[in-house]
Amino acid sequence: MTPVRDRRTEILTSAARLFAVSGFHGVSIDDLGAEIGVSGPSIYRYFVGKDAILSEMLVDISRRLLAGATERVEANETAKAQLSALIGFHVDFAVSDRDLIAVQYRDLGNAPDRERRLVRQLQRSYVALWVDVLLQLYPKVKRDRAERAVRALFGLLNSTPYIGRGVDPDTADLLRGMAAAAIAEACQFR
Repeated sequence: MTPVRDRRTEILTSAARLFAVSGFHGVSIDDLGAEIGVSGPSIYRYFVGKDAILSEMLVDISRRLLAGATERVEANETAKAQLSALIGFHVDFAVSDRDLIAVQYRDLGNAPDRERRLVRQLQRSYVALWVDVLLQLYPKVKRDRAERAVRALFGLLNSTPYIGRGVDPDTADLLRGMAAAAIAEACQFR
């Protein structure tokens, strides 16, 4: 028998893959059950419904991003090292969790209001963490410019779902270089 946590993780992973391809409304509980080799209704032993699956998936990744970024900032003493660690962390996420990025962009609006607000709050905190690092590294940059730069950078990095199904091993290096160059250009004092 599969432990509950492992089965929940399996359901979330499979749901992310299916939602990324077909969208939240394009996937039924029966589709999800078939994907993991169980009957659709058995999913209800783990989640109250598809909304709960979507909510947990999006809240969880938002929490993991914020926690991971916080760890990297705390583990590095200089703003330059913090930024490098943040870029590497987000690139690793963008390369490995492309399905979640696709689901976030397309289906966040389908999550219940409470969870959608929580995801947005966590995202704002994630952006603010990056902005604080940029303001230390580039003290002459205005906060609103730093925030726009971070959001634009996420647009670049989170484009991985659209570069094809297979990610070339050099993709992460390419993204790291592009991210560092884009941030440096955006934050140069003008």
